[in-house]
Amino acid sequence: MAERPYDVITFDCYGTLIDWEGGIRRAFAAEAVKIGHPVDTGAAADLYVDVEAGVEREGYRRYREILAETGRRVAARLGWPLPAERAGFLAESLPAWPQFPDTNAALRRLGDAGYRLGILSNVDDDLLVWSRRHLAANFEVVVTAQQVRSYKPTAPHFLAARALIGGVPWLHAAQSHYHDITPCAALGIPSAWINRKSGASSSAARAFREFPTLTGLADWLAP
Repeated sequence: MAERPYDVITFDCYGTLIDWEGGIRRAFAAEAVKIGHPVDTGAAADLYVDVEAGVEREGYRRYREILAETGRRVAARLGWPLPAERAGFLAESLPAWPQFPDTNAALRRLGDAGYRLGILSNVDDDLLVWSRRHLAANFEVVVTAQQVRSYKPTAPHFLAARALIGGVPWLHAAQSHYHDITPCAALGIPSAWINRKSGASSSAARAFREFPTLTGLADWLAP
């Protein structure tokens, strides 16, 4: 067997391992039923991406607060009458956000092949604990926004991971160019773009490899 090109593979969690967009849509749909006002879940999910990034750029706060403020702003832009006391509905829904169908098989293959695995996530520690229950892997390297008091695409997640990993070869795999691929390129960290939406790159940064799902990553690294 050929020598492995990397010793450690880290992942973004939401959007790469966990289907955050599906989770967001279902959360808005369920909340619409509870409050008795319909909502366009597709429009809500589309708005969520840009609104959340803007909230995170305003400065660090716990991710539960990011979710609540993003939910409030999305509701306001859609004209959806979200009651103030229900602003926490997204954080309440997060433990049920599912993994993608290909996630666990790929993680098992990579783990069985001897790679050390990790997660770099824009989330609170306690919320990540819930999501890890969906994931069939032992993650040795875990860096959260709560730990570094910062949100990707700023550098602290990646610098903290580099310190934990040491000097061994390391690859970061992620779906978001904005949050992960671009900062990895700036910091000289090899990355794999998991292009789940089959879209064009959203930045000039280039990943080392590109795959439509995690299955392709596993096919490359753990054939």
